[in-house]
Amino acid sequence: MSRPKNQSYKGHGLSKGKEREQRASIRFKTTLMNTVMDVLHNRPGWVEVKDEGEWDFYWCDVSCLRENFDHTYMDDHVRISHFRNHYELTRKNYMVKNLKRFRRQLEREAGKPEAAKCDFFPKTFEMPSEYHLFVEEFRKHPGITWIMKPVARSQGKGIFLFRRLKDITDWRQVSQFFPCHCQGTASKKFASLEAQPAHAATTTVNPSGSQDTRSSDDQKDELPVENYVAQRYIENPYLIGGRKFDLRVYVLVMSYLPLRAWLYRDGFARFSNTRFTLSSIDDQYVHLTNVAVQKMSPDYHPKKGCKWMLQHFRQYLASKHGPQVVEALFSDMDNIFIKSLQSVQKVIISDKHCFELYGYDILIDQDLKPWLLEVNASPSLTASSQEDYELKTCLLEDTLHVVDMEARLTGKEKRVGGFDLMWNDGPVSREEGAPDLPGMGNFVTNTHLGCVNDRKNQLQQLFRSLQSQKKASS
Repeated sequence: MSRPKNQSYKGHGLSKGKEREQRASIRFKTTLMNTVMDVLHNRPGWVEVKDEGEWDFYWCDVSCLRENFDHTYMDDHVRISHFRNHYELTRKNYMVKNLKRFRRQLEREAGKPEAAKCDFFPKTFEMPSEYHLFVEEFRKHPGITWIMKPVARSQGKGIFLFRRLKDITDWRQVSQFFPCHCQGTASKKFASLEAQPAHAATTTVNPSGSQDTRSSDDQKDELPVENYVAQRYIENPYLIGGRKFDLRVYVLVMSYLPLRAWLYRDGFARFSNTRFTLSSIDDQYVHLTNVAVQKMSPDYHPKKGCKWMLQHFRQYLASKHGPQVVEALFSDMDNIFIKSLQSVQKVIISDKHCFELYGYDILIDQDLKPWLLEVNASPSLTASSQEDYELKTCLLEDTLHVVDMEARLTGKEKRVGGFDLMWNDGPVSREEGAPDLPGMGNFVTNTHLGCVNDRKNQLQQLFRSLQSQKKASS
């Protein structure tokens, strides 16, 4: 259970080693009134705790984490949905800083070929601290497109594209006086979205009937936006139907020391509603794939949405380029997930009470090279369609299976529902019984992104097997 540190503890008559097994119910708390609440309420034996009641499981947003983490004592069995300094990976400037540092480390320790495996993020500068370095790079490549992003905001707010240094000069002057609204002249059309009342785009009704009055996209650190990143814009994105898209992929981290990470089989591609062109860089509906942006488009269809399931996307690519090319592409994405997590492994506070469900945003270019755009600590769990609701419900149910508050798993599982264990203090082999040592034989990493997700059958077999093992040992 959790309780304020300054309160005396009243014991429950259970030894520490038996506490998880003997608990009759699991008390949960959440600040999210969306799919998360639906899944927690429907989980057998789980009971909601409100206000200041003691809890065993807390799915919170990042603002609540900052406010309460240092003031709460947590027993061994308690779990909370974020690592304390998750922002080392999920704030755009920190993510790039850690990736650059990790790349230098790899070059020193393993050589340039290994370091080159980190070349999956566009050239990026933090603004305003690296303004002069940016100007130097800008003048080396005149005419190319750059994109400015606030380091800790979401839903496409504050983003603009530019090709002239004058736009940055204007932004820099404005930002000195208005740090929370620092947009240049190239971003005038984006301002209309940012100026909308918060409730206009954030109240969403799930198919279950519950309302989410929080952000309908990824929750970022709710801090005043003072810093931006200037990033080289990928001018040659892979297009389907003439439209730009990016991929949302889910990675669940249960521990950083040692690193233990799971990859979810399902995800989706997020499409723009307008055909791609570089002739109008101030058109948000062309360049930003955020659902919060696209659903304001005149062409947006509420029932159809602007998403495509990853299984359909993978099948489409295989039909156009062949299975081997697609396997190589998805292997490159696996590399992004692992290298990005390794880049923060030594700086994230790896508390045993914490886990994190990350939402990775990946862009693919015309050469079928994947690029990491950002990592979200609170990926949107509000549904935009029935199909989206079903995906996120299954995702959350399987997340709870892996977190395993009921203490049913043995810890040796390579698959739980739609999650595949891809890293367990080292790469995990896809083949059962094979040694988890890359370079030996035909080693294939245990990932199945965009493949068939027969999670219901797998879970039935898994829990049936676990029950049989338990009976045999009793």
